[in-house]
Amino acid sequence: MISPDKLQYIHGGQKRRKLALCFGALERDIIGCAENGCGYNFPSMTRQEYIRRLVEIVLEDPQLASAEKTALEKLLQEEPLDEHRICNRARNALLAIIGTFPAEWDLIIAPHRKPASCEHVLEPKGAENAGNLWPSDEEITRDFYPNLFVYAEDIRSPFNLGSIFRTAEAMGAQGVFLSPGCCDPLHPRAVRSAMGCIEVMEWKRLALDELPNLPIFVLETGGTPLRDFVFPKEGIVIIGSEELGVSPEALAKGTYGQVTIPMKGMKASLNVGVAFGILMEAWTSYIAH
Repeated sequence: MISPDKLQYIHGGQKRRKLALCFGALERDIIGCAENGCGYNFPSMTRQEYIRRLVEIVLEDPQLASAEKTALEKLLQEEPLDEHRICNRARNALLAIIGTFPAEWDLIIAPHRKPASCEHVLEPKGAENAGNLWPSDEEITRDFYPNLFVYAEDIRSPFNLGSIFRTAEAMGAQGVFLSPGCCDPLHPRAVRSAMGCIEVMEWKRLALDELPNLPIFVLETGGTPLRDFVFPKEGIVIIGSEELGVSPEALAKGTYGQVTIPMKGMKASLNVGVAFGILMEAWTSYIAH
C-alpha cells in the first residue's frame, strides 16, 4: 500500500493503477485474506482514515463518471463506513477508466471455511463400500448429496475446471473425479475461478475403469432430452472435453444413459461449465423432489 501523500505526486494512468492495487489490497485485508506482507500497516492512521483519503483522491479524477462520483460520495457519507463496499466501488470505477475489466478469477471473494477433513483426495473403496468414500461422516462438515459425483474427462482449460468445482460445490456434489488427462485443479486460474471451492471439495484423479460402482451417465449431444431424463438418486455424471466432448470409452462406460440439453439457437453450443451447471440444477431438483 502507498502513502496518500505519495499518490498525490503520481499522475494519469499510473496513479489510477496504483490506486486500484491499493483498493484491491484493502479489500483482501478487510475480508481476512490479505496476501503476505500486504496487510494494512500504516501506524499514522486507521484503515478507515486511509480508505477515506484514497477515495477523496479518486473523487478528484476528471475522468471519473458522474454516476460513480455520486455513488462514492454517498458511500463516503454513510456511518458506519462500509469499508468493503466503498473499496470495491472505487477499484472498479478506476478499472473502468483504465479500460481493464476483471475476469471472474480476479474477483475478490471472502475465503471459505474448510471442512474438518480436507485432504483433497477421494479414496474409492470398491463396490462393497461405494456408499462411503470418506473415512467417516463425522469428518465432513459441508452439506452434500451422498454419492453424487462428477467425472471431468480431459477438461483442458483451468478456468473451466475451476468453474466445474465451483458449481459442484454449490449444487451439493459429494466430490469430483478427474481423468488422467484433465488439467491441474491447482493451476492458479483454476483456483481463482473456483472461488475457494477446490479447497473444500474432495477430489481424485481416476481412470474410467477405476470409478466406483455407482450408476454412470454422460452429458452429451444425441441423448435423452434433459426434461425427460430419469436421473439416478446417486451416481456419476461424465462431462467431456471442450474440444472433443465425451470419449467413446466414456460413452460406453455410461451404462445408465445419456442426457442432452436441448438448444434452440443456430450455434447450439454451450461452455462445458455452463452445461454442467444446467445439468446439476436438474439433477439435484429431481433428487430433492
